[in-house]
Amino acid sequence: MEIRTARYDDPDAVKLNDQVQLEYVARYGDGDVTFMDAAHFDPPHGLYLLAYDEDGQPVASGGWRTQDASPEGFSDGDAEIKRMFVVAAARGRGLARAILARLEASAAAAGRIRMVLETGELQQEAIALYRSCGYEDVPKFGHYRDHELSVCMGKVLTAPDPA
Repeated sequence: MEIRTARYDDPDAVKLNDQVQLEYVARYGDGDVTFMDAAHFDPPHGLYLLAYDEDGQPVASGGWRTQDASPEGFSDGDAEIKRMFVVAAARGRGLARAILARLEASAAAAGRIRMVLETGELQQEAIALYRSCGYEDVPKFGHYRDHELSVCMGKVLTAPDPA
């Protein structure tokens, strides 16, 4: 597997985003309508990653974007994870964990203080992954902050070692 930096509007990213939207529809009855722009993920204010299998096919994605204090419930210094997704055939290989670690390191290097994310109660495998990586429940934020199935989690980021 190879993990590469990409833009959120890269054709492979769009392909995976379409697949994750179908999964949201299957689980929740509708896709995610959170507003996102490709520029949100451009360094140094974000990062978007794609993972490719041995055949060069995109199989996983994830990104972070800068968030600061807002009426939507974000705090200064937040980095928000978006579009963490692994295609069904590639699950169980540690791709999500590898992408998450790279996103956390990148956000910390960019000076972000806390990584936050919103997922849903019907995504128990995602919740288990995040908890195993040190994420804890935080007050709800973002577009789905008033939705009963929304689960918001966060983790304080560790500043990179200057050595």
